Amino acid sequence: MIDVLVVDDDFNIARVHCGYVRQVPGFQVVGTAHTGRDAVTALTELRPDLVLLDLYLPDMFGLEVVTWLRGTDLECDVLVISAANDSAAIRACVRQGVVNYLLKPFNVADLRDRLELYAAQRTGPDTGTVHSQSDVDRLLTRTTSRPAATTLPKGLSGHTAELVSHTLRQAPDTLSAAECGTQVGISRGSARLYLEHLHKTGKAELSLRYHTAGRPERRYRWVSG
Repeated sequence: MIDVLVVDDDFNIARVHCGYVRQVPGFQVVGTAHTGRDAVTALTELRPDLVLLDLYLPDMFGLEVVTWLRGTDLECDVLVISAANDSAAIRACVRQGVVNYLLKPFNVADLRDRLELYAAQRTGPDTGTVHSQSDVDRLLTRTTSRPAATTLPKGLSGHTAELVSHTLRQAPDTLSAAECGTQVGISRGSARLYLEHLHKTGKAELSLRYHTAGRPERRYRWVSG
């Protein structure tokens, strides 16, 4: 069973979310919290596998709970459930390694889909060797809740590097620095620095697109994993 902590400032909504979770096989609710402080206490005492976290808490913004969690040794993933629909909040959650982001309002089917995806990503070997690329993919997806440290050139941010990597990995085609920067929310020049780093480290391939005039456009495609 996957133990779930439900965190929402509204008691009635928290009760509804608990009911939704109980309808998904393999998941059980082990507790609820209605403030950030109570969430920290519950995480410490209950040590759940997954927390369904509202961002708008009465005493703190939900991401402060995630920041605290990342500084502990607790092995807990975070699925954000929030009415916050601005891209900045969503990007901040991605940088903190949340496993999913579900906008309110939603129904039980919406939550079930994400919980079942999470459960599928958790399956696979925890020790020993892996036997297929799918095992590797599941393990990598599972560990995105705790961002890995990487060696970056001076001036580059690990969080932004992860966001650029995620954007490039999800792109159906090649991306230019301008296109990548727009999606991530950074300047074209900054995106170019991160993309060039990915290219130099073998995680992205570079191609040139020639136009009728001017310099060729540099375009990048994810190739690692």
